[in-house]
Amino acid sequence: MSLYRIGVDVGGTNTDAAILDIRAAATSTPGRGVLASHKASTTRDITSGIEAAIRAVLRDSGVDQSGVLSVTIGTTHFINALVEADARRLDRVAVVRLCGPFTRQLPPFSDFPVGLRSILDGGVYYLDGGLEIDGREIEPLNHEQIRQTARDVVAKGINVIALVGVFSPLDHDGKHEEECRRILLQEAPSLQVVCSHDIGPTGFLERENATILNASILRTGHRVKKGFKRAMHRLQLTCPLFLSQNDGTLIDADTAAEFPIKTFASGPTNSMTGAAYLAGLDHKRENVADDEEPQVLVVDIGGTTTDVCALLPSGFPRQAPGFVEVGGVRTAFSMPEVVSIGLGGGSKVQVEPTTQNVTVGPGSVGHLLQQEARVFGGKTLTASDIVVALGKAKLGDPELVKDVPAHIIESGRKELKKMLESVVEQMKVSSAPVHVLLVGGGALLVTEDLAGVDKCIVPIHQGAANAVGAAIAKVSGEIDVVEIPEGRSEKTIVDAACAKAIDMAISKGAAKNDVKIVEITKTPLQYMSNGAMRLQVRAVGHLAIPEELTPPPSPPVISVQETEDDEGEKVSVPDALTPTYKPSLHVDLDAYRPDVQNGTWYLSEVDLEMIATGCGVLGTGGGGPTHHEYLKGLDALRNNPKGRLRVISPKALKDDAMICFGSWYGSPSVINERIAGGNEIVTGINAVNKVVGNKTFDGMYIDEIGGGNGMSAFPPAVHFDVPVVDGDAMGRAYPTMYHATFSVYGHSLTPCVLSDARGNTSVVMSTDNPIRLESLLRTTVIELGLGCAVCANPLPGSVIKSHGVPNTVSQAWYLGRAVHNARRKKTSYVDAIFDVCAGKLLFTGKIVDVRRYIGGGYTMGSVVIAPLSEDERESHKQDVPSDRHMVIPFQNEYLYAALSDADGTEASQQVVCTVPDLISILGQDGEGIGSQDLRYGLRVNVVALPAHPLWKTDKGMKVGGPEGFGLKIPYTGVDNDFVEGRSVIDEFGA
Repeated sequence: MSLYRIGVDVGGTNTDAAILDIRAAATSTPGRGVLASHKASTTRDITSGIEAAIRAVLRDSGVDQSGVLSVTIGTTHFINALVEADARRLDRVAVVRLCGPFTRQLPPFSDFPVGLRSILDGGVYYLDGGLEIDGREIEPLNHEQIRQTARDVVAKGINVIALVGVFSPLDHDGKHEEECRRILLQEAPSLQVVCSHDIGPTGFLERENATILNASILRTGHRVKKGFKRAMHRLQLTCPLFLSQNDGTLIDADTAAEFPIKTFASGPTNSMTGAAYLAGLDHKRENVADDEEPQVLVVDIGGTTTDVCALLPSGFPRQAPGFVEVGGVRTAFSMPEVVSIGLGGGSKVQVEPTTQNVTVGPGSVGHLLQQEARVFGGKTLTASDIVVALGKAKLGDPELVKDVPAHIIESGRKELKKMLESVVEQMKVSSAPVHVLLVGGGALLVTEDLAGVDKCIVPIHQGAANAVGAAIAKVSGEIDVVEIPEGRSEKTIVDAACAKAIDMAISKGAAKNDVKIVEITKTPLQYMSNGAMRLQVRAVGHLAIPEELTPPPSPPVISVQETEDDEGEKVSVPDALTPTYKPSLHVDLDAYRPDVQNGTWYLSEVDLEMIATGCGVLGTGGGGPTHHEYLKGLDALRNNPKGRLRVISPKALKDDAMICFGSWYGSPSVINERIAGGNEIVTGINAVNKVVGNKTFDGMYIDEIGGGNGMSAFPPAVHFDVPVVDGDAMGRAYPTMYHATFSVYGHSLTPCVLSDARGNTSVVMSTDNPIRLESLLRTTVIELGLGCAVCANPLPGSVIKSHGVPNTVSQAWYLGRAVHNARRKKTSYVDAIFDVCAGKLLFTGKIVDVRRYIGGGYTMGSVVIAPLSEDERESHKQDVPSDRHMVIPFQNEYLYAALSDADGTEASQQVVCTVPDLISILGQDGEGIGSQDLRYGLRVNVVALPAHPLWKTDKGMKVGGPEGFGLKIPYTGVDNDFVEGRSVIDEFGA
């Protein structure tokens, strides 16, 4: 008996369906088993369009539908309610945090758009519970507290809870979130509870955001599932129904209704995997040696844009690093890396009147091609017209473009070719041969060989690649855990995780003999001395074919009504998706003036956004991510009287003014998960002042301007109602306390206090040397869970002025403004940075290798960056090497940069810059990339800025130069002399 699978992909315009013969699909037959495909318009109710498309492929293929093993649907319908902020389909969510005294400094919904928050915010409950990174309990669960919370939530008329426990993804036994869920439902069975460990990995706020979104659309998810099942019933299909997930794998419909957030963006992945399958790459790869493995790029040319994605040897698209916004909310889902350019079949061809230069796109006639293109009698010259005029495509009436001058047609051809070659080059990550799979209606634009492309393939049935991708989707089992070796070898740990991932895939329906491990990622955790590492393992396999096929039973009687409820008119909230953490979006940055009065700079939300980006640029790989500290600053600004958050110049300090310090100390892996309670730095400052006998103090100074710590002084300064002094103790980020300039020049950091949200306070009164202080602090912070505040000995204004690095808050502001302005104007942010301060562009390229290991409690390693081609590079005022690679070793912060061979070998290295000069790796958006966030495939610029002269003395070089990190290399600096940063107070206070 023949067996079949049906795939459906629902897009905004079209709904595609395809039916595959499984046995023919397993061979290399020309049709790859595709018996029929169908394209129909997407209907308003979604369900009837899906039903019509499936009915069409069943009819056209003429198969016995009792042999249909599964139907897989890829749709955005589950989350359209979020994207459209449709209040009819969204429910209010109560957030329950298992966190003990932690996480209060960043409440739920902190970075939600205001309008969406007004729909969803059902309040927050902070309960006992949560785990440390090593598995210890922060506090045990309080059963009565949980029961009271259930009663309170029900009394407020809320039906859905997002349950988020600190480090719950590491809770393999379910002793916190699952146990709490059980107690909540025992007390209030009507509640629906979504546990965060089912939604995402570590990274508390992003996981919580996704859990809230998932909870808010549960009701809609179940409603859509019932609609799909009704359609299956009407089609008399009794096989299992699956939904495509964002990563290209599938889950059954019942599970999808519980976790609708996991299905919101399956379309691009379905297209890519479908194209690879139709081209037969799954068979070809099995017979290719590793060193001959080509890079496979899928180029999808539509009417307006060209989307390019790289396929991994696993057949899945290469994943984009970083965060994904859903409905304006920042989440940490894994998504395909897609590069888009404004080139499609409908792209407008413009001719500059004086120079006769020809440009193509990004403007497009889009779906009006058949009305507006010249070959169809319209008046707009399009990319499709150029191809027809060249005689390379049969479309419309070629006679209608015969009057187009030959030089315009030739220039248009060259521009099309150049644009396609450029975007292909952008996605390459090695020198391996490139195979391009061409799909999409605009594929006719490719009329000749592309430079750098070894082979160009147009798959059969390419118009239905997305539906085919859904039909062939595999089942996955994923493990994402933090493991502490405790005597076990790394191989033992990895093997156990692989076995667990394989078992998980099989339990979801994968065929036992087909499951393979396709991804293993090991990431050592920063500042951890116990060898802890994050381990991500993914196993995938095809759906199993039942051993015995029995005739299908009569279609079951569906226990839901046959027709869908009328939801009524859509209810939208004005500006529902306007980001709350991007205040500069509607501000003219060239005209914007900071509020400076009488020598005091009163910070605004826009100022904080600029400073956050600038701190990233100055981060040199360390200091922790800036996003959370930026949100904390916004919260302090919004919830306190106007004028409390302010900055003064160090020149304004009296010599006897007393200045305090306070920043975060520990591991970013902890600080981003076990978010601060908000009282830690305040407790530390109170403790150190008590020890030294200060009854009052006059301001706060920043420990390190680089990274998130560059903003950590703002909330406590607001609390104490004192100004932040414009400057810091490093001029960058460094890995230890003794890298403060004050310590370098003999000013004691002791007494020094560590404090946590529980009220634990540890004081180091004195040490025989600064390195001993670091060792004592490190020992204590491990006991306290690797996330504390550190508050060093307060210092007088005279010392701040003599040995602090001045104006670095201003420098961060100017750098942030430059990057944001360049981004908005589509100009080079690198040039904009060097218009602000002295510096040098060291390299432009793509990350091709990242190696990490733990040494002395630090994340050590190196990154190798490959050069870009001439066409691929931005236009910079500075030249960079294009014939060599660059290697950058790091100890949390980047230590030196060297030109090298492709492997970064030591013998090949030509050092071009070292510490103490600032080496920063910046992403395509100009934001700094920390050493913990380096990822294969990222396009980056490496910039160097000269260090402050305090680091260039013998004392400074001994601690902050190569010698201080045990490097046997001489100091190599950027050519530019250091220029003291401008002062916002001086410039805008006049």
